Amino acid sequence: MINLALTGFFVLLIVMGIRRPFLWVICYLYVDIVAPQIISWGFLTRLPTSLIAFAAAFLGWLAFDDKRDARFTWRQGLLVLLLLYCAVTTWTATYPVEAMTKWGWVWKALVFAIFLPLTLRTRLRIEAVALAMVLSASALIIDGGIKTATGGGGYGALRIFVENNTGLYEGSILSCVAIAIIPVAIWLAKYGTIFPSDWRVWGFTIALIFACALIPIGTQARTGLICLGVLCVLYLRTANHRLLILAGMGLVVMIAMPFLPQSYLQRMNTIEDHQSDQSASTRIGVWKWTWGYAKQHPFGGGFQIYLSSRAEYDKVSSETVGNMVTVTRTPVVEEGRAFHSSYFEMLGEQGYPGLALWLLLQVSGLIQMELVRRKWKNRREPDEAWAAPLAVALQLAQVVYLIGSGFVGIAFQPFILMLVGLQCGLTSYLDRISRPARKPLGGSARPAMRIVGTP
Repeated sequence: MINLALTGFFVLLIVMGIRRPFLWVICYLYVDIVAPQIISWGFLTRLPTSLIAFAAAFLGWLAFDDKRDARFTWRQGLLVLLLLYCAVTTWTATYPVEAMTKWGWVWKALVFAIFLPLTLRTRLRIEAVALAMVLSASALIIDGGIKTATGGGGYGALRIFVENNTGLYEGSILSCVAIAIIPVAIWLAKYGTIFPSDWRVWGFTIALIFACALIPIGTQARTGLICLGVLCVLYLRTANHRLLILAGMGLVVMIAMPFLPQSYLQRMNTIEDHQSDQSASTRIGVWKWTWGYAKQHPFGGGFQIYLSSRAEYDKVSSETVGNMVTVTRTPVVEEGRAFHSSYFEMLGEQGYPGLALWLLLQVSGLIQMELVRRKWKNRREPDEAWAAPLAVALQLAQVVYLIGSGFVGIAFQPFILMLVGLQCGLTSYLDRISRPARKPLGGSARPAMRIVGTP
């Protein structure tokens, strides 16, 4: 039944897109986030679902969509430069076969992030993309949240639908994304028009937020705990009742502590003492190796260069007997370990130029969303009041991602690149509707303001 439902839903989106081609963009978001071909079996697993949805989205826009409102932003230009640079480093990669494997999905994620803003010419489309991303990710998050609540979690043991450790199915990545979508989910509940705000929408949103908070517990990913803490602090920046919210957060923590698994608490304790944890020590060792490698190879070694890594460190353990404390240092050497950090991933694979492009893309997004917030924060009309809160939500999501990126290698994670595309689309749309319309060649000027539209 699951296979039939997944196949039927995919076919339904493709068929419906014949009448509304923008639905093919939504279809690609769903396919790339949920990856139904991984969950399913039989017919759907033999279909190149991602390629079909990608081709349909692009060709549908090219053939049928109104392109008069399309704008190419300078951040899309940064994505193009990053795409071209990665193509060059892939061509000269130290491990060409392995590099081509990663390049096979990286180029598609970058191209779609470049393409997505061109399709977001109305508020309805912007909201639809945000909704599709949240609901698609929530399919995995809710499944993981239910299993965590029923005692099915554990480090490397939380099974989301199937046994898989790629993309959002990997614990640390899912933890980061789960926390990042919370601000967007809240915005949809408050300002959404596809599902207007009511008790049912808020009920689902609250349940989803609870499931998002459970994912770091179920996966026992320290990344998720840090991201959740950062998000809570950042929310106080724009909150109206800071003391009340802060007291509520403290109360929730106090209530939750007795119910947390002992294994989770023990793993979280290693945040303070990384030398006693081999996983954390390995990361630091790989980061040191990457820094040295970049000095000798400033343009990077191409995708999967981590296969050359060599991490040397001492694992420190202590034992207390009476008044005596015995400290033991055990030398450890590990080779071919992953970067476990987007910053060092970029530095090792793409060198200083690639890291600079990636950082510029991320930091400019934070600044861009802040400028949008300041420009639109005092708008009170229903057709305008949604803009500043969405900019804040996307900004918070990106901050969470950048914090999580310090501990997970997700520099090219498609979901995050979709967020970048959504930021570009929002900025382009708001910039267009806030300026007088340009008179097209051979015709009269169109109205200066067009807030909503059909997909």
